[in-house]
Amino acid sequence: MRGRLLFVAGAALGYVLGSRAGRARYEQIKTVTGKIWNSNGVQQGVHTVEEFVADKTPDVAEFVGEQTKKVVRKVGQKKDAQAS
Repeated sequence: MRGRLLFVAGAALGYVLGSRAGRARYEQIKTVTGKIWNSNGVQQGVHTVEEFVADKTPDVAEFVGEQTKKVVRKVGQKKDAQAS
């Protein structure tokens, strides 16, 4: 979904920057994209993603912390083995 949004935004930006229509076309695209972004369906999707991220953030933080500790231990063990 994010990839599609980035593609559409990039395509719109490229069109605006490359367009000979200029400011009027830019304003038209801006108005349409604003309506799309503020539509109920899109905002429900945004809300769903925000809730998902808020729910998973502690799990991700814990996982990253555990993996970091493992890496530090392994590096310490290799360093000790090389020093011997």
